[in-house]
Amino acid sequence: MTLVRVALDVPLHRYFDYLAPATEAVSRADIGCRVRVPFGKRAKIGIIVDLPETSDFSPAQLKPVEAVLRDLPALPADWFRLTEFCAAYYQAPPGEVMLSTLPAGLRRVDPPKARTPKAPAKASPTQVPPALTAEQEAALAAVGANAGKGFHAYLLHGVTGSGKTEVYLRLIERALAAGRQALLLVPEINLTPQLEARVAARFPEAGLTSLHSELTEAARARNWRAAFEGRARIVLGTRLAVFTPLPELGLIVVDEEHDASFKQQDGMRYSARDVAVFRARERGVPIVLGSATPSLESWANATDPRTRGRYTLLTLRERAVENARLPAVQRIDTRLEKLQDGLSGALFAAIEKRLARGEQSLVFLNRRGYAPVLACAACGWVSQCTRCAANLVLHLADRRLRCHHCGFESRIPKACPTCGNQDILPFGRGTQRLEEVLAARFPQARILRVDRDSAKSRKQWEALVEQIHGGAADILVGTQMLAKGHDFPKLTLVGAIGPDAALHAADWRAPERLFAQLMQVAGRAGRAELAGEVLIQTQFPEHPLYAALVRHDYPAFAAQQLKEREQAGFPPYAYQAMLRAEAPQMAEAIAFLATARAWPGAEAHGDVLLYDPVPMRMARRANYERGQLLAESSSRPALQRFLAGWREAVEAIKAPSRLRWHLEVDPLEF
Repeated sequence: MTLVRVALDVPLHRYFDYLAPATEAVSRADIGCRVRVPFGKRAKIGIIVDLPETSDFSPAQLKPVEAVLRDLPALPADWFRLTEFCAAYYQAPPGEVMLSTLPAGLRRVDPPKARTPKAPAKASPTQVPPALTAEQEAALAAVGANAGKGFHAYLLHGVTGSGKTEVYLRLIERALAAGRQALLLVPEINLTPQLEARVAARFPEAGLTSLHSELTEAARARNWRAAFEGRARIVLGTRLAVFTPLPELGLIVVDEEHDASFKQQDGMRYSARDVAVFRARERGVPIVLGSATPSLESWANATDPRTRGRYTLLTLRERAVENARLPAVQRIDTRLEKLQDGLSGALFAAIEKRLARGEQSLVFLNRRGYAPVLACAACGWVSQCTRCAANLVLHLADRRLRCHHCGFESRIPKACPTCGNQDILPFGRGTQRLEEVLAARFPQARILRVDRDSAKSRKQWEALVEQIHGGAADILVGTQMLAKGHDFPKLTLVGAIGPDAALHAADWRAPERLFAQLMQVAGRAGRAELAGEVLIQTQFPEHPLYAALVRHDYPAFAAQQLKEREQAGFPPYAYQAMLRAEAPQMAEAIAFLATARAWPGAEAHGDVLLYDPVPMRMARRANYERGQLLAESSSRPALQRFLAGWREAVEAIKAPSRLRWHLEVDPLEF
């Protein structure tokens, strides 16, 4: 009798024992293979994790495995170590973690018909590499000095347009020459096409494969398999690609490492950047984290003497294109200058100059829709979402009011629902309204709006980028979709509208996000020979954040932020976990959190502080009232020891049937 221990995609922190099938032998070589097993009244796909000698159940209580699926090589030991680490660190069920990292087709009981694997895409001709700058040479030499010495983490801090991607490509070239695979992670799908084309052109024979959510199920499974079997030598993907098994991994690169999109916001709430660092250390390979505005956690790891040089800092201070300079940044004091439809005279004049010169302008407003709210001046009614503690945003183009949090939408009322006043008006402005204002002011200009409404798919996004590159747009109106990773040679002006709200937000991470956003969007201007200019409309022009932005001085901004965080006891000088609960009534959510806070076992963890449960900033979403409870410690190991026991205690709490909860380690949003 052979016992088979199986990981299953269920919300339980345990594995499940079965008997080997009567019709075939199972050996330790099958650990890592998928199996089809009975579970309840149906079958499920699982992964063999062990062949144990004994079980807590008698043979009579165990069911046999229905089939061992050997259509793929067994998942390797390092993949198990990676997924098991994540399950432990993020307090997630191990089976859920393991199965969630596989392509959907490999998790199906009745998978789609097998197809002949396609060879990884090749491109031609081979792209001629540009000459390196002295700073790029120095960065590559620093990495090369540790070649063959195992794990080493590098933070590549390069201003926008400094040629970070070229450094990545040269490092990938070295990895390929050494017979190794390279993993290149990007935060969002819309950054993939441009980078994919560049990598394919540079390495047409290497075998490049991409992994992201907009691939079809069959394409994702095919690409994943090519990477797993070693046929794809370069893997380019978004956050889930960090778990792709790669037999000959030699290099990991994380581009835009600061980006919040690397953090998963449901299921196992992992940071792909942090998982990538763990994977590089575990596999003994170098990792390069790149950004013009690194996360403060990464910056501290590279600059704080107390971290003992955890990361090596590499710096690119100048733009790579000859004669290309960083844009001049000016602050427009909106307390002194009268605005017309939210735009200053200085910005209108600057756009006029670009139109006359045949150059492009970008007006940046990180708020889509026509207006943030529809309101009645007579009685004070506003278009609130009935399901969330948020307003319905006016989308005039399709005549809808829409909640950007839960997706609820309704028609625009013809009159105020409360008092019947027919003169209800939009207040504030979004990208749609800005587009309308600019079209009225510059009727001869070709205006292109780029946001989540105009680019809902990768295909739509690529079409918009092609229009911009082809010179089919004079003025771009965009959100943060346009803020990073894009190179538009004719774009010489960026105007930032309404950035001040983040300066005094309740979330202490808001200034970091704002600085990164503005630095990234400013970096779109003047990337080629044409000089760039950035105009920031603000009521607080003297604020230190804007002063650092004018100087393009990220180190000064980061130093000030880290000083404030250390004084306040915030990360990276503390470690946190957030327990959140949602219920139809706030009292139920808070009561659940209060019970969790009263766990008697907490007394044995004096180095962990539990705060009082409070409503979340958006207290209601999709008809659920939401509360949160913060756990904090100055020691990461101490917090992890606490969480292991606390999570089990929370799972044992008897809660109302409609209450939902989750535990997030290293939360990004408060």
